[in-house]
Amino acid sequence: MNLRKLIVFLLQSATVGLVAAAALLLLKPELFHTEPAVVEVREVVGHQGARSGDGLGSGTVSYADAVQRAAPAVVNVYTAKLITQRVHPLFNDPLFQHFFGDQFGAERQRLQTSLGSGVIISAQGYVLTNNHVVSGADQIQVMISDGRSLDAKIVGVDPDTDLAVLKIKADVLPSIVIGDSARLRVGDVVLAIGNPFGVGQTVTQGIVSATGRNQLGISTFENFIQTDAAINPGNSGGALINAHGELIGINTAIFSKSGGSQGIGFAIPESLAKGVMKQIIEHGQVVRGWLGIEAQDLTPALAESFGLKDVRGVLISGVLRSGPADQAGLQPGDIVTALNDAPVSDARDSMNRIAELRPGTKLHIGGLRDGAAFTLDAVIGQRPNASR
Repeated sequence: MNLRKLIVFLLQSATVGLVAAAALLLLKPELFHTEPAVVEVREVVGHQGARSGDGLGSGTVSYADAVQRAAPAVVNVYTAKLITQRVHPLFNDPLFQHFFGDQFGAERQRLQTSLGSGVIISAQGYVLTNNHVVSGADQIQVMISDGRSLDAKIVGVDPDTDLAVLKIKADVLPSIVIGDSARLRVGDVVLAIGNPFGVGQTVTQGIVSATGRNQLGISTFENFIQTDAAINPGNSGGALINAHGELIGINTAIFSKSGGSQGIGFAIPESLAKGVMKQIIEHGQVVRGWLGIEAQDLTPALAESFGLKDVRGVLISGVLRSGPADQAGLQPGDIVTALNDAPVSDARDSMNRIAELRPGTKLHIGGLRDGAAFTLDAVIGQRPNASR
């Protein structure tokens, strides 16, 4: 068989095979059936957390319910202050006035405005905010969630904690539910609500980065909640809430080199703010205990210089003449190791504990003087009001 016949034979054989296969496919297709490829995936059946009314457990998907509970009680605070600009002494010079008159010598006044946030704590119209938001203001207006703008008056302020209480009057007012800041844990989800840069009510989300922050130089009595929820100028006085929509702090300050949020914000815990607010409403001011002392931490180096080892306490560096501590016999150089039989850890802790006591109560003090142990009782006085 030559090559040409071989090629013709192969083509005929292939054609016959294809025809036979096609016929078999038409007559018995099940012989050529194969299973399709299957891709196994897991899909979400439904976004339960996105539906309203699903309860507090839906917070891992959406915090809309929490915001809906709290946001109506967060307000914008607008303040105005009349500023008198000082005149440069050159403008009052007789020679200058001879040529230019006194048009430059007259004092000028301008209106300085600022903004912040606040939280309606009670349907009676009490609004909690920061002292630095309203300090020195001649006029204060509060804009609530329904768009109403209401005049506000200052009930009282507490510069030592940077808190202030305002009062507004309206027929129907929303109020926030107060949570329990003592139960906060690092890692808990929190939301900051306020009016940053005056753009309008804004919600940001983060976690509790730390609790009990102090020695920041922000206020006299510090026990801050630290959070990475974005807090910017204008957020001051606004609400820090938990995933249930409950107030757990009042946003107060940020740590920033640029003036904007850098993930380190601080809020006053509700436990502190609530106590301050109650005293301001009931007494018009915050009443705190006071001894009239200056104290500093007893560092290992200081302890060694006093010839003391393994001693914890605070060093009394100053005593106000005729103050409660002076009358009790406390002296500069004394080392206080216990207050009411409870050990003292550091100066700030001891001052906070003294401040929590009511004026007129007795305080049992234990310590060391020239290496020898001593005890004495002091009658707590009232801390003078701070002025700024």
